[in-house]
Amino acid sequence: MKNKQNVVSEACGWALICLAAVYLRFAYELSGGSALGILFGAVNESVWEHIKIYSIAYMGWGVLQLLWLRTPFRPYVAAKCAGLYLLMGGTAAFSYINTALIGSQSLWTGSLTAFAVVAAAQAVSLKLSKDWKKAAEYFAPALMLLMLYYVMFFSFTVFPPRLGLFRDPLTGGFGVRGGL
Repeated sequence: MKNKQNVVSEACGWALICLAAVYLRFAYELSGGSALGILFGAVNESVWEHIKIYSIAYMGWGVLQLLWLRTPFRPYVAAKCAGLYLLMGGTAAFSYINTALIGSQSLWTGSLTAFAVVAAAQAVSLKLSKDWKKAAEYFAPALMLLMLYYVMFFSFTVFPPRLGLFRDPLTGGFGVRGGL
């Protein structure tokens, strides 16, 4: 029964993550450019900002899911961390692949590939969660990777490096609406 509950939870999570990411895509504008809008919303069209909104939604769902399912903490963190890094890497990879194949990132192809990457992240998390004992062995590295994620998240949102991942393809700038 627990396995069926986990499958249902991951499927519901996929839908909620995708919906939340769509909202977060517009949170900056909807907030009037507030500090929370900058921190949690997409402030430009860079690949990083798309990674940011999907990873925030993924992590938010992860916290709710942990409270709902009441699963063992250490293996859950390891399973979700693996999914998070797959989500971040997959979002970046598919963004560049779409741009290379189509010539630009369209709303539809970007959204569909992001939704597919979210599904893959949820599937990886589910797969790892089936072996709690094995997943628990990776708690320490997962915790360090989560700390790294939060350092990157807060640092790169406010002070984006001058790298292609952070460049707004519409303005060529970095940061808030490509203005930094």
